[in-house]
Amino acid sequence: MTAPAHGLPNSLPRPPGELQQLESVWEPPKGWRILSAVNNTWIGLFYVGAALLFLVLGGILALMMRLQLAVPENDLIDFDLYNQLFTMHGSVMMFLFAVPVVEAIGILLLPAMLGARDLPFPRLSAYAFWAYFVGGLVFFATIFFDVAPDGGWFMYPPLTSFEFSPGLRSDFWLLGIGFIEISAIAGAIEIVVGILRTRPPGMTLDKMPVYVWAMLIVGGMIIFGFPPVILATALLELERAFHWPFFIAEQGGDPVLWQHLFWLFGHPDVYIIFLPAAGLVSMIVPTMAQIPLVGYRWVVLAIVATGFISFALWVHHMFATGMPHLTTSFFSAASMAVAIPAGIQVFAWIATLRRGRVQLATPTWFILGFFGIFVLGGLTGVMLAVAPYDWQVHDTYFVVAHLHYVLIGGMVFPVFAGIYYWAPFVSGRPLSERMGKWACGLMFGGFNLAFFPMHISGLLGMPRRVWTYSDTLGWDIWNLLSTIGAFVLAAGFFIALLDLLLHLRPAGKVNVNPWNAGTLEWLPLDNYGVRSIPRITSREPLWDTPSLREEVDRGQHYLPNTVTGHRETIVTSPIDARPEYLLKLPGPSWLPVLAGVGTAAFFLFLTVKMFVASALGGIVALVSIFKWLWKSEPAPTAKLYHIGEGIELPDHASGSKSHSWWAMVVLMLVDGSIFASLVFAYFYLWTITQGWPPAPFDIPSLSWTVGCALLWSLSSLLFAIAKVLLRKAASRAAICGVIVSAILCVIAAFATNMHTFTTANVQPAEHAYGAVIYALLAWQGLHGVLLALMGSYTIARLIAGLLDDRRRNTFDNTRLMWHYSVAQGVVALAVLQVPRLFS
Repeated sequence: MTAPAHGLPNSLPRPPGELQQLESVWEPPKGWRILSAVNNTWIGLFYVGAALLFLVLGGILALMMRLQLAVPENDLIDFDLYNQLFTMHGSVMMFLFAVPVVEAIGILLLPAMLGARDLPFPRLSAYAFWAYFVGGLVFFATIFFDVAPDGGWFMYPPLTSFEFSPGLRSDFWLLGIGFIEISAIAGAIEIVVGILRTRPPGMTLDKMPVYVWAMLIVGGMIIFGFPPVILATALLELERAFHWPFFIAEQGGDPVLWQHLFWLFGHPDVYIIFLPAAGLVSMIVPTMAQIPLVGYRWVVLAIVATGFISFALWVHHMFATGMPHLTTSFFSAASMAVAIPAGIQVFAWIATLRRGRVQLATPTWFILGFFGIFVLGGLTGVMLAVAPYDWQVHDTYFVVAHLHYVLIGGMVFPVFAGIYYWAPFVSGRPLSERMGKWACGLMFGGFNLAFFPMHISGLLGMPRRVWTYSDTLGWDIWNLLSTIGAFVLAAGFFIALLDLLLHLRPAGKVNVNPWNAGTLEWLPLDNYGVRSIPRITSREPLWDTPSLREEVDRGQHYLPNTVTGHRETIVTSPIDARPEYLLKLPGPSWLPVLAGVGTAAFFLFLTVKMFVASALGGIVALVSIFKWLWKSEPAPTAKLYHIGEGIELPDHASGSKSHSWWAMVVLMLVDGSIFASLVFAYFYLWTITQGWPPAPFDIPSLSWTVGCALLWSLSSLLFAIAKVLLRKAASRAAICGVIVSAILCVIAAFATNMHTFTTANVQPAEHAYGAVIYALLAWQGLHGVLLALMGSYTIARLIAGLLDDRRRNTFDNTRLMWHYSVAQGVVALAVLQVPRLFS
């Protein structure tokens, strides 16, 4: 384990044929079979390309809206189509472009920045992409069939409930967004586990690039920020489908509950979009200035602080709903406080540029444009944080201007700076400087011409979401300027995208560093990523060790070959990045494609009430997922593999060392956040109801509730016994018998739960009380089905000889979910008994 005197993990010349073997293992599919690729290079490019396609489609919708508003009393577009246009524009930009593009760039760049061959779950990334892309295309196509959603991208009830929005339009939004939520969470699991477990040896947390920090925090924000909107969409769809009145005031519901759940997602989502872009800026600025980032630790702390504060801002969007002054003051202060970490980052970037010698290339111009636009958007955000001012401009075009200054200035300009900066990383050559500068100039000028006048039209009283207006209100000149600016902005986008089409061609071997950057993504790369995984001793390794590029490409660092004969990368410890084991990675497969298409089909056919087709789509998705999981844990060997510097690693790990264990923990955090949101809905509805439960409803029977909780607990105990039997190498029949008994206990517990509710004089369609407790029952029932599937899958692997004390990740992950689900069920039962304490 002692390092050689020369200091390199592998100093001896590499044997002949080693590189060819590595190239053969990582060779991508040819022709149309490239669609079955799963490694980050191709999936990242697919993802970015799809997100840019949706940017174009959403932009076309915006131009149509601007044409309608260019002159007063225009009849180019009628009100019904206009409602569909602004709803689809917002939904496409937020759900199909903004969030996917930041995850897409992460999937493309992170393995290279981390010096890894790939992220730990390539098929999960591929599945997330195909579910998003196929579902997104079908969702967008609804605009051509007059069934596009028309209730706004925020879908406020009661406007979007069954009474005021009959038909399928709202359903397409509610169920169509489902696949996007799944895709975003799958991407977050990949990113969080990838950052924590596949960093190169020596890259401790304090040596991570700022962009990696930003993506780690954003992954956590998706984990906790998306669950409230997942629950909200589910509750509103239940209300529309079964008339469960969560948001109907006459039956004990409250439409403001939707606003709480939606903006618990919506405001963190602004920073989910901004922080990765800020991370890109923190990578580009030091390179363009040719000095390290000023205030690295402060910038990282600012990113972490922004992530936390963003969850305390959701009521910022609800000042006009009416609330106590103390509550308003708290959220007003929090809304101002979030400007502090953003300001820290801006001053760090300016200081870095001031200290260095700036290269005035296209990425720099986009960054400078970002400074001007984002700072103005931030200033109007502070204005809106002042509640009396917010009351005056709420739902006016002033808010539209603020939103676009923050999102386009804060995300789109950095993304295009990143496209021009990292284009050589993909193709080996830069894009056109001339076209890039023209694009930047038109985008900057067009953006300000389009959106700055909206501040004025908003102050003059122009409300949002109107499809026409009178010529006597003084809004016409400002709308005409905005329309002209929108087309100038579109011209800038067109030039940038044309530049991409003409000059970006993915290359195999890429060995360039045109900006003289200091981070690992500018190491020589091929289909396998880096030839050898570097040992890291600083934040800018290419600056501090100028010979590192040649050393890595000669195979003089860790894992210069494929020691197992498969695709592989090193899994390191989450804090100090010590090598722990080798992770065998899967190769190309059509299974993620089938699973993604099946998932999209499930939600979309369910929307149009084609239940058989929806079930078939769900079956295709589940079968594909189970089939790829079946081979996801190859048999471990007793052999230790030499990776360099005297370090030998196993090819397998279980328990908390396994990357899959970490993924299951992240998934349970998502699950728990959805459940917490549902519990929040229960207590919120309690606070607005006279008497809980209201007459004539009853609290579920205490004795039956205790019996149900005991059955859930017994199933957990049985699974714990199965763990002991597995460790003692007991017979497969005994272990299977215990797991089957645990499944039967889950079924019995759910049946008992159902009986408890049906004897409590509770009907879900009569009052929000019944609706919310049946929602809790349905959520726990869904977990009962999940446990039955996972338990059956575990038994199948056990019978097939694919599970034992060493090869037990499937069992460990099932056990984790089992214990969590039982705890959740017991908590849900306890929540329903809380009113007894006040009766």
